[in-house]
Amino acid sequence: MATWTIEYVYDDRADARDLHRPAHREYLAALADEGTMHAYGRYDDEGAPGALLVCEADDVDDVESIVAGDPFVAAALVPEHRIRRWPATWAKALGSRLEA
Repeated sequence: MATWTIEYVYDDRADARDLHRPAHREYLAALADEGTMHAYGRYDDEGAPGALLVCEADDVDDVESIVAGDPFVAAALVPEHRIRRWPATWAKALGSRLEA
């Protein structure tokens, strides 16, 4: 298994995202419950609308399957996404504490 980042680029149809958001969140929460999705969330700044997801999968094809199952993607609300393998070091695994 490897850790992967998925970056979503949203289009400008915020109303359509609002409509599909409950199913989108339910999908991601189910993946988190099974241990596949480690973190997810939309960007909350002045940049282009989008989101970052961090998941665990064997290969990029598995990650593409995760993306394809997302209700936002199925509704064509994510015109672009980027997947990258990320050899993360998790602070909890190191027993350290992050300082602000």
